[in-house]
Amino acid sequence: MGYVQLPGRAKAIPIPYLLWERVPFFLIQEVVWNYGAGVASSRSFSPRNEKFLWYVKDAESYTFNLDEVRDPNVKYPNQKKNGKIKVNRLGKNPTDVWQIPKVTSGTNRSSKERTPHPAQFPVALLDRIIRACSRPGDLILDPFLGSGSVAEAAIRNGRAVIGIEIEPRYVRVTAQRLDRVLAEADQVSLFHEDS
Repeated sequence: MGYVQLPGRAKAIPIPYLLWERVPFFLIQEVVWNYGAGVASSRSFSPRNEKFLWYVKDAESYTFNLDEVRDPNVKYPNQKKNGKIKVNRLGKNPTDVWQIPKVTSGTNRSSKERTPHPAQFPVALLDRIIRACSRPGDLILDPFLGSGSVAEAAIRNGRAVIGIEIEPRYVRVTAQRLDRVLAEADQVSLFHEDS
C-alpha cells in the first residue's frame, strides 16, 4: 500500500493508517518493501518503500511457511551452542523489511519482466508472500489483477488463482503473460516426465 495526500493534513500519509479501524481482520504484521528506486524529491526524503499489511481471519490458526522463505545468507552458519549447530540449516527468518528491486521502465534500464502497466509489482516480491502465506493447491484471489504479477507467482508456486481487472488492455497484457508462464510450466513438467 502506498501513500496519499490529505489536503491541509499530510503530503504523504501511508494508506494503512487510514484503514486501521475499517478492517475486520486480525493484523499479524506490517511488512515494508524497500525497492531502492523511485520518485525523487527536493523538499522531502525520496520515497523508497511501500507497506504490506498481513491480516488473517483467525489469530490462532493461519498459514506461515517459514522454511519456504528462509534467508540462506546466515552470517555464522556453523555457530554452535553446547556442541550443537545453533542456526537452522535452511537459513534465518527474513526480517519485516524486504529489499527487492522495483520493476523499472525506460529504454536502457527496463526490467525483464516489465509490462505496460504503470504500477507493476515484481514477481520476486509476490513469490515470497505466496510461499509464506499459502500452501500448494490453495486459491489466491487478486481483486486488482493489473499486470498479472500475483497470478504469475501463484501459478509458478502451484497455487490456483482468480484475478479481477476492470481495464481491458491490462486483461490482454495479463493473458499474454500467463500464456507464456503456462507454456513454460508445461515444458518444465514434460521435461520432468521424460527424465
